[in-house]
Amino acid sequence: MHDLATVAPAFVEMAHRIVWCSVATVDPQGRPRTRILHPIWQWDGTQLVGWIGTGPTPLKRAHLAANPAVSLSYWDPQHDTCSAECRATWAFDDATRTMVWELFRSAPPPVGYDPAIIPAWTGPTAPAFAALRLDPQRLRVFPGSVLLGQGGVVLNWNAED
Repeated sequence: MHDLATVAPAFVEMAHRIVWCSVATVDPQGRPRTRILHPIWQWDGTQLVGWIGTGPTPLKRAHLAANPAVSLSYWDPQHDTCSAECRATWAFDDATRTMVWELFRSAPPPVGYDPAIIPAWTGPTAPAFAALRLDPQRLRVFPGSVLLGQGGVVLNWNAED
């Protein structure tokens, strides 16, 4: 097991390079559901927080109300993978939604983009736009070079350790 200060920067680098990930939630009956989403991560040297700009659909809201745990999995064709198990919390206040909107809008590509490209998202305070905060409990960074026997290190962090 590694410390957060070792794993978080490697996780952010890989996640922001890959950009899109599968995000799994669990419905009130315990059934998993996955979707592809586009998180952005903030590492300040002490704390790692992820943000997703997304539509607060009834399905997502029901899943997270029943179980706020989410699992995120990134993969690229070189077999680099990283994953995060997080507690997800909705943010509907205007200040947080505006902060997340601007975070995506001002970040460099490929992780940065203008959220206004989504037709229903007419601005950060539009009813169709919400911010989902991700607080990691576990992280894993698995370079494809390890899988292919070409060296490298698998990094793991668990908040409970």
